[in-house]
Amino acid sequence: MTVRNILFLMALMLIAVPTFAQTSGSTAGTFVLPGAFAMAIASGLCGLAQGKAISASVEGIARNPGAAGPIRILLILGLAFIESLALFTFVNIGK
Repeated sequence: MTVRNILFLMALMLIAVPTFAQTSGSTAGTFVLPGAFAMAIASGLCGLAQGKAISASVEGIARNPGAAGPIRILLILGLAFIESLALFTFVNIGK
């Protein structure tokens, strides 16, 4: 990663900080945009990770068809963990 990409990601994270600093009281006047950015980033990165995981598992099964069962089980487990990251972000935005 270049320094420019890292600084861009840091700026996006700073935009999302007010979402996690909210109190549990009234939601009147709540600024929604940082939460939307956080969810967009989480969903996008989860989509990229899931695509890479599926690609690697298909390649592994193509190289060794005898190991298709264990690879498939680990793929489903990995996809569940990746998807849980997006769900955790969604739950934290709702607070």
